[in-house]
Amino acid sequence: MKRAIVGLLLLGVLLTACAGGQPDLVLQEGERDIGTIPNGEVRTFEVGVENRGSAELVIQGVSTSCGCTTAMVEPLTLAPGAKGRLVVTYDSGAHGPEFSGKIMRQVFIASNDPEEPEVEFRFTAEVVPATP
Repeated sequence: MKRAIVGLLLLGVLLTACAGGQPDLVLQEGERDIGTIPNGEVRTFEVGVENRGSAELVIQGVSTSCGCTTAMVEPLTLAPGAKGRLVVTYDSGAHGPEFSGKIMRQVFIASNDPEEPEVEFRFTAEVVPATP
């Protein structure tokens, strides 16, 4: 009996693997200019995320190029055709009250998409002195 159950489980795994299909992570946009930000302001924005593949997409990790930026993807698992969102928060005051100038930051999304296991999103901003 145990052999039959194990055999059926293995057959199910093989059929699923042979059925083909793979996830395909697509961002609504690859980059964005979030405009002018006074030093010290925190800005949060969203970017659409979609699974255009034919298998479940699993987000395995999200990282950023700088400690001034945090990001997360919601939800972490997307069925084929499902949509989610990348939520990015940028703290313009993270580099001190005297910092100003043009910045470019990156967000990296790792997933089980075999064609593109890591997707990059970039954003730019112009940090200006805080107004008194």
